Amino acid sequence: MSETLRPGDATEVTEIVAAAGARGDKLLVRSGGSKRAFGAPTPGVTILDMRGMSGIIDYDPPELVLTLHAGTSLAEVQALVAAQGQMLAFDPFEAGDGAGSTIGGVVAAAVAGPARLTRGATRDHVLGFEAVSGRGERFVAGGKVVKNVTGYDLPKLITGSWGRLAAITQLTLKVMPRPQMQSTLVLCGLAARNAVAAMARALGAPVELSAAAHLADWHGKSVTALRLDGFPPSVSARSRMLAELLGDVGKLDTLGADDGDGLWDAVRHGRPLPTECPLWRLVVPPSAAPDIVAAVPDAAWMLDWAGGLIWLATGADPLTIRRLAEAGGGHASLVRADAAMRAAVPALHPQPAPVAALEARVRRAFDPAGVFETGRF
Repeated sequence: MSETLRPGDATEVTEIVAAAGARGDKLLVRSGGSKRAFGAPTPGVTILDMRGMSGIIDYDPPELVLTLHAGTSLAEVQALVAAQGQMLAFDPFEAGDGAGSTIGGVVAAAVAGPARLTRGATRDHVLGFEAVSGRGERFVAGGKVVKNVTGYDLPKLITGSWGRLAAITQLTLKVMPRPQMQSTLVLCGLAARNAVAAMARALGAPVELSAAAHLADWHGKSVTALRLDGFPPSVSARSRMLAELLGDVGKLDTLGADDGDGLWDAVRHGRPLPTECPLWRLVVPPSAAPDIVAAVPDAAWMLDWAGGLIWLATGADPLTIRRLAEAGGGHASLVRADAAMRAAVPALHPQPAPVAALEARVRRAFDPAGVFETGRF
């Protein structure tokens, strides 16, 4: 049974980490635990539960800047900014098995949804943070303004670090105005290669898509979905432009608001895919996606980010999946599997030796005693 420690402030985090380093203990940084099935099982490792530090520190809607404790729930953050007609532009979502995601966990895992295609990744919206390193030292990086050029760009480094560099205690994020209208247009019946070509054409046109995805099996048919956001007259005009642009590919249909929301929610979570087999997440150049999915004929799959992200549910050999991703110029992460497979197959794509050595040196700089090296990755 793992021990769980829940500090109430950054001072307590510092004390806990320093004590663990002195004893040679390991700490697994966790908040809501919605992504606890990602990576190898870590039985017996002490959990540093960050949910004791939650709440808004400062929110300035006119300046589009939000500062908050890292243990604040994602649901609370999204409700707060929505009430001001704003949003987290990178489209985060409740990843993993059920609700419970916190904003610190979202940034540590670099969770981003379909809008990442056009609005930027999680790291592009993190202005600053406070954290406790494996040395048991509090430090601050970035600030509360977009143009901050002081020192190294640590906010980008900490995003996606999965708690292996430091325990994030506080975050400052850039938010964006929420569009007045969102419209989803779909083409039905396209094969993967034609869908990727259609999405690329739409992205290259002056219609300002906010998202583009292809579902191989959505209610019994393949669907290529294109999303437009903005003021209603602008969305209507751009919808007509898209229909004309893709007229030779097929007829564009417009989904109702509820159906459109349901489709994009499914894309975020990979919900159209079966749950009884391992789930992979491949990030590749969009042009490589059709060949990759064709090379795994037994797989269920869908494409997000106009083909740049492949969700692949398959029992195929893990080495085969990773070789396909590498051959396509990308990488593959194991998102879901049973405990035995997670223990044997690294969740994150293995790095080339020079990159792995550099990564190890960075981790040692933040965490020389390996306090956060739990074996999860």
